[in-house]
Amino acid sequence: MQIKAPQTPLPSLRSRLLIAAAVWLLGITLAAGYLMPSFIKTYLVDQEKHQLYIYLDELTAQIDTDSDGNVISPKPLSNPRFQQPYSGLYWSLNVADTELRSRSLWDTRISGDEESGFVGPDKQSLIVLTRDILLPDLDVPVTLTVAINQERLLKTLTQLTSGLWLILLIMAGGILCLIWLQVSWSLWPLRRLQKNLKQVREGETSELSGVYPAEIRPVVDDLNALLFHYQEILERARNHAGNLSHALKTPIAVLNNEVAHLNEQEQLRLQPSLQQLQQHIDYHLGRARMAGATNILSAKTAPSPRVDAISMAMDKVYANRGVVLVNELDSDLFVAIEKRDLDEIIGNLIENSYKWAKSLIRVHQLEQTNDTVVLAIEDDGPGIEDGAYQSALKRGVRLDETTPGTGLGLNIVNELAHSYRGELTLNRSQLGGLRASITLPKPRQ
Repeated sequence: MQIKAPQTPLPSLRSRLLIAAAVWLLGITLAAGYLMPSFIKTYLVDQEKHQLYIYLDELTAQIDTDSDGNVISPKPLSNPRFQQPYSGLYWSLNVADTELRSRSLWDTRISGDEESGFVGPDKQSLIVLTRDILLPDLDVPVTLTVAINQERLLKTLTQLTSGLWLILLIMAGGILCLIWLQVSWSLWPLRRLQKNLKQVREGETSELSGVYPAEIRPVVDDLNALLFHYQEILERARNHAGNLSHALKTPIAVLNNEVAHLNEQEQLRLQPSLQQLQQHIDYHLGRARMAGATNILSAKTAPSPRVDAISMAMDKVYANRGVVLVNELDSDLFVAIEKRDLDEIIGNLIENSYKWAKSLIRVHQLEQTNDTVVLAIEDDGPGIEDGAYQSALKRGVRLDETTPGTGLGLNIVNELAHSYRGELTLNRSQLGGLRASITLPKPRQ
């Protein structure tokens, strides 16, 4: 089995909703902040042009020529600003080489064009209207120009824009706060479901409880049904395994005793079958024992104390071999494995090392991630040939028939680790013997 690399978790639902709302509000705010000033400027300019058209009509009505065919300077217009130098309101009249100007222009003139913009006295930015008219006594048209300084308009627009941005930012912040409250209130049942799942995982309760919305209630009911069904199946499997063990123990013992009284030829003929029968029973009982924890979500065991306990037992069983086990695991390290299953995993691996080690067994941690930890059990024994690592994990395979055993230990460890989404790998140890690396899940925080 290959362990998939942990995937980077996606942002939470709250973060996704808030980010989407923030992006949407940012787009709306930017669009309003840039479009509305443009609309306001267009409106203000149109208002100024409307007033300029009135002045242009007034100026047109006063244009006339004298008896010599020269254009007569018009009378002062109704707005006194035309008489104040550099007042910001100007008019000019151009015909051939003749130019008449309002007193407000004084000694300057209106310059520029529509593309680059019109400029007046003191480099004032102007809004300009022009009109060409024909007089009966003239062969060329008369060009009338009326202009107004737009700096006051632009200043007003800047003030309006600043106020608009402030209003938009306050509005966007308020809407975002309301959305945050709405999202928090809407996701509150999911947070409560998360707390209930944590209680189940820690063994405080065996099912999910509480009142949930209609959209979540079916999920809660299905999870409760699944938890109950899992625990019931597991309990029945282990009960059947225990019953089968007691039911077969006595008949096999009787058969072994009867075979022991037969002649050597009959013993050689029957003992392999009895041994094979015993191997099958041990294998399937082992499979039943590793069916899973009674509460898989709350499984949490510290490997270091279990290694010490198993080592003390093995020191007594293999006292004549003089093997020393060095436990380098941290006492605060935990794995999400039930105690009995962890004993089955570590016990089989340590017992295998005690059988083959010359003098030293080392148990230590290779690496860990946020979700898994890799433990290594290695010895200084003869090890296994490089091409036989996978074969050693198969059921009933014994690489050395002279050593007692059923050939089921490594296979049980491999399948038990697999049931916890872990993995067992074998390779050469730096001590010279075998290194068994077991990947196990860490408890969820």
